Amino acid sequence: MAKKTETQIEIAAITMGRITCHLIGYDIIMHRYSKKAREQLLFPKGRINSAEKAENLKHDPLGEYRECFYRNRDNTEPALFHLPTGMFSKALAAAALDIPGASKAQILRLASVTTRQINLFGVPQMFMAMTRSSDMAHTPDVRTRPVFPVAACKIEIEFVSSLLKQNQIVNLLAAAGIIVGIGDWRPQKGGPHGKFRIVDADDPEYLRIVKQGGRAAQQAAYDKPVAYDYDTEELYSWFCEEVERRERIVPSMETAPPAKTKRNGRGDAAAAN
Repeated sequence: MAKKTETQIEIAAITMGRITCHLIGYDIIMHRYSKKAREQLLFPKGRINSAEKAENLKHDPLGEYRECFYRNRDNTEPALFHLPTGMFSKALAAAALDIPGASKAQILRLASVTTRQINLFGVPQMFMAMTRSSDMAHTPDVRTRPVFPVAACKIEIEFVSSLLKQNQIVNLLAAAGIIVGIGDWRPQKGGPHGKFRIVDADDPEYLRIVKQGGRAAQQAAYDKPVAYDYDTEELYSWFCEEVERRERIVPSMETAPPAKTKRNGRGDAAAAN
């Protein structure tokens, strides 16, 4: 009877690599779940009667705009806003679906964004647009969100360097910036917003955004936003006039409405003089 031979299993040690990437994004629409929505999920209010519906306004555009931000609670941070780490991790994995040589599950296992605080620099603007609800009838509605015409941030990615190379991670992230994006209405969801590109740390546009789009400028835009486009300006101006005409109380209306918009050559909106 033949003896059984034992086979020795050798497992190679895993080595990790890190890379820091500086990014510039365009038309990033931020949409954090509002405090009210999170509270309703935790403790549902139940159905309201017709009298309560008549008493409460369906929308508070300025309040909804402010609720959509991911805000830094630490006043020592250089930016007022931040992005969730998962945005870029998911974008990397989603890009792998369309890029030969890697799979989504593989990238999720072998690479991850390790930056705990992704500060977002750039001045946001108010964006109001028609949307369709997810109910059976796809009911139309108006949604108010902040949009960053141009924004900058940096992320650090950790990857298994024994299986992936640094240039593969860079190429995958660059592809994610074009075909996946971040935020609402991004390319992954069929929209044109939320694209980003990789730049050098000393890129002039990157440095300008960081310098001019820090906490002070962002706080001013949070308090008194500028309209992103003329449709937003027109719709919000009408809303403010109707609130005054109907003598309704809106929690956020103690601050001034957005300034008039003025489009420049890039397509960005800026406050008119």
